[in-house]
Amino acid sequence: MEKEFIRDISSIDYTGRVTIDNPLDTESCVRLKRTTNARICIGRAGDRFKTETLLRFSADHAVAIDSVWSQVDENTLDDLHFIKVQTLIKDKEEYITRPDLGRDFSMETINDIKTNCINKPDVQLIVADGLSSHAIDANIKDIYPIIVDGINAKGYKLGTPIFVKYGRVATMDKISEALGAKITVLLIGERPGLATGDSMSSYMAYESSTLKPESQRTVVSNIHANGTPPVEAGAEIVSLVELMMKKKCSGVKLKI
Repeated sequence: MEKEFIRDISSIDYTGRVTIDNPLDTESCVRLKRTTNARICIGRAGDRFKTETLLRFSADHAVAIDSVWSQVDENTLDDLHFIKVQTLIKDKEEYITRPDLGRDFSMETINDIKTNCINKPDVQLIVADGLSSHAIDANIKDIYPIIVDGINAKGYKLGTPIFVKYGRVATMDKISEALGAKITVLLIGERPGLATGDSMSSYMAYESSTLKPESQRTVVSNIHANGTPPVEAGAEIVSLVELMMKKKCSGVKLKI
């Protein structure tokens, strides 16, 4: 007798799945569900979630945890000729508990960056794992060529691409100051939620600096297959780079 296996609940498309018992208007529920990732039209078992809903919640939660604790596939970054550096963080556990160390580098690492990377680029591209390594693995192959081709087509000098392991957003300021970059573009894994574990953001700044406030940054967020597609996001980033060059500013000062 062949063994029967229960279908992997994470493989089921829930965008239009209604699990309310005897809904009055199923079509309206389906249309509503397709407008949001919120867990609506799921029904109840007494005062609790149904088993199916609870299992799906647990599966999505597991994806989020895996995204935080996994590591970026550095073979992809090698293929794209990234220089790889690491913050003051030693491991993932320290990365979660010490955000301050994930924003800084040793003096030796800063000197290596200055020695091995192009100085005074118009655009410095950085990739950091952030809180979702899956986001980098899922999106970098699609978004990186779009950005590089777009920057080159505009005639801007592109810096040496850098990958920061255990990196936070503020690492872009340290690298910008070390290399004298005009515009710095950071691609980083977003904190995963229960809707997706592979969402990436792009933080951009004109003359990014540790002396400037967080408001210096312009952000393109929610970059993933079911959000802003990486190819589309790459084109948007190139357009923003061009605007920053013209206006010589970024963040709240940049009028889009």
